[in-house]
Amino acid sequence: MENALNVSGTYFESCNCFAPCSCVCLSAPTEGDCAALIAWHIDQGALGAVKLDGLNVVLFAHAPGHMMETKWRVALYLDQRATSAQQEALGQVFSGQAGGPLAALAPLIGEVMGVSTAAIEYVADGKRRSLSIAGIAEAEIEAIPGQGGGDVTIERHPFTPVPGFPAVVAKSSRFRYADHGYQREVSDRNGFYSPFQYTS
Repeated sequence: MENALNVSGTYFESCNCFAPCSCVCLSAPTEGDCAALIAWHIDQGALGAVKLDGLNVVLFAHAPGHMMETKWRVALYLDQRATSAQQEALGQVFSGQAGGPLAALAPLIGEVMGVSTAAIEYVADGKRRSLSIAGIAEAEIEAIPGQGGGDVTIERHPFTPVPGFPAVVAKSSRFRYADHGYQREVSDRNGFYSPFQYTS
């Protein structure tokens, strides 16, 4: 297929809910609203003929109430290292326009505050994950120690941007976002991470 989607890599997210976030089981946010930073690093893959290996994407999403019942405000940040063709492809993939699991989130979005390019730092180091966009966003999470020192995981949860993979439950040491007139800064809240694969 000319515009076939097949990308894979790692992802993580953090939000202002207490861990584990209740939104993933279709319950209300723990504090009335949910503000989330979601980051992806593409290890390999492409949209059609456009290779996307090694690129990063970050999405900020805010739901003023129950995530399934209120419209979200979102902002998308695309890796500034990408060529114009890659940026266009990234925008299609991570807005859901290219199909795949993210297409299911599109009806929940009420306002796209902006789509821009940025220098995105994405780090996956053992049980820690972090992202940084200078002057805009920072998030850092670490897996919660489970029984016997193993990971705490949830799987087959009904609401996730990364279906098909168990999510490791984590807590944040840092969550900060300031852009488009919106500001939020919290810590010791929810995080998840896992591999991802999107196809269509």
